[in-house]
Amino acid sequence: MPHDHPHHPEEPVDWKLHGVKVIPGDQLDANTAQTPGMNRQAAINLARVGAQKIWAGTVHIHANAKTGAHHHGPLESVIYIVKGRARMRWGDKLEFTAEAGPGDFIFVPPYVPHQEINASTDETLECVLVRSDNEAIAINLEIEPVEKPETVLWIDPVHRAP
Repeated sequence: MPHDHPHHPEEPVDWKLHGVKVIPGDQLDANTAQTPGMNRQAAINLARVGAQKIWAGTVHIHANAKTGAHHHGPLESVIYIVKGRARMRWGDKLEFTAEAGPGDFIFVPPYVPHQEINASTDETLECVLVRSDNEAIAINLEIEPVEKPETVLWIDPVHRAP
């Protein structure tokens, strides 16, 4: 069965150098795009492991803190909540809101203006973040929320409105 890799087909692949990579949690790289109010650290990207299509790392938001309004350009983002409680606000005026806790996933589509908020007053919000490109993009926006946030519940064919 052929393997999809960048090497010439007749050359054997040195899987020791071009195979699985483990990045220890205490060796993440803080030299990545930052947003006020949060600390991002890269685990997986082009520079560290040669990733071509994804970026992955951690995000910590201190108790009672919130990021500035921002978006991530054409990238899709997935946030997995490890510890704490996240409140997401999004929209042209950050008029929509939803919350997530440990074990929950959050999906942020491309170009969506949003803000991550630590909903806890005494616990750090710890998340794992994955994006659909090998370099993180964070574009900070000057948005003042001018409307009362509207809570958006998860409703789909499996989850009905309460």
